[in-house]
Amino acid sequence: ESRERLSVCSKLCYAVGGAPYQITGCVLGFFLQIYLLDVAQVDAFYASIILFAGRVWDAITDPMVGFFISKTSWTRFGRLMPWIIFSTPFAIISYFLIWFVPDISTGQVMWYLVFYCAFQTLVTCFHVPYSALTMFISREQSERDSATAYRMTVEVLGTVLGTAIQGQIVGNVDTPCIKDPFFFSLTNSSVAMEELNMTHDTESLTDTRNAYMIAAGVIGGLYILCALILLLGVREKRESSELQSDEPVSFFQGLKLVMNHGPYIKLIAGFLFTSLAFMLLEGNFALFCTYTLGFRNEFQNILLAIMLSATLTIPFWQWFLTRFGKKTAVYVGISSAIPFLIAVVVLDSNLFVTYVVAVAAGISVAAAFLLPWSMLPDVIDDFKLQHPSSRGHEAIFFSFYVFFTKFTAGVSLGISTLSLDFAGYQTRGCSQPGQVNFTLKMLVSAVPVGLILLSLLLFKLYPIDEEKRRKNKKALQDLR
Repeated sequence: ESRERLSVCSKLCYAVGGAPYQITGCVLGFFLQIYLLDVAQVDAFYASIILFAGRVWDAITDPMVGFFISKTSWTRFGRLMPWIIFSTPFAIISYFLIWFVPDISTGQVMWYLVFYCAFQTLVTCFHVPYSALTMFISREQSERDSATAYRMTVEVLGTVLGTAIQGQIVGNVDTPCIKDPFFFSLTNSSVAMEELNMTHDTESLTDTRNAYMIAAGVIGGLYILCALILLLGVREKRESSELQSDEPVSFFQGLKLVMNHGPYIKLIAGFLFTSLAFMLLEGNFALFCTYTLGFRNEFQNILLAIMLSATLTIPFWQWFLTRFGKKTAVYVGISSAIPFLIAVVVLDSNLFVTYVVAVAAGISVAAAFLLPWSMLPDVIDDFKLQHPSSRGHEAIFFSFYVFFTKFTAGVSLGISTLSLDFAGYQTRGCSQPGQVNFTLKMLVSAVPVGLILLSLLLFKLYPIDEEKRRKNKKALQDLR
């Protein structure tokens, strides 16, 4: 049979579609916590509620969108593309409003909660169909793997863009902090904070707040550009995912079949804990750099070093998994983060060492980006061989994979922000109490290392190795 080749242009246009989700997700992951605490001046307890509720709602919307996609009829644009078209403008509006500080004395928490949840819903309407599109651009496994590598490279580049745009625009504005040695010795910190805020001019935050809105506008423009490139450059092929014996199966019957598929559950379990580890690191790294390491004016550049390193090493991991297999790449790639996560808290605060650790950690971040999305199509192919009469469940696989990782990430980020509140986090403080610094060290080092070790144990149970993958590919060709 002649192989169904994808042109480099098609792969690039497909890959660009993954950038909006990663750009906005990276910015929200790295900057939303510190924005709520130090710029919008939301109490740490309420900030934890916003982060927790937003992430959990984001997780819930994934299977909901997956369900509605499965019920969507094919149009001349495809079954997935209309979701991407109609969600984009509303997503940009809600994203901008997340970074706007409303001039209201009450209801500020509800403002951020509503627009954070709204944006998560709308970006899900973009990303779930986009993820499932992997199965509709080609029926050739090697072509899908190649397109996935292009996509992961662009997505990591998207995180670089998001980090660079947000970090450089916001980092060039000096956010004022409160210097008061007596401040931290007060037992009733919330009352003390309220009194001190009244004595400090809130107008001093105007430049910082404007910088956040400018960054949101630039990122919104990139979101539109990437969506247009995807829509104009990629054709959704209905026949790419269908087998000769396909018959439609109901959503809930398909969901039951998917959740009973052993390789899928084992893959989810392994990457669940890996995602948790990197989510905790992402959510607390800005605070860790600012307060524990003392690099208040450098944290955005350290984040940029991590993302640049990850971008440059994506091609290496694509070569590595092709040469040595995907399971081997998981063990080597993800475990390589452990010594650097330990070193960043054990070594004395040193800017040069921190940059070296950041670059090295980015190598592992690249593996964590690439491997889940590269291995998931193999699981779907294995499912199709076991259930040749079932079709149209690609969105279920992708949406529930994202659901489990987002739900647990929401719980972990909510708990981590709440932990900072219990440790005595001081809003707009130039420094933090020792308990806060200790808590930040646990959240970016000890807990992620434990989660990574647990995930590596779970990957031992994953059954699809290179030999199994080759057999599945041959069997699918015969079935088609």
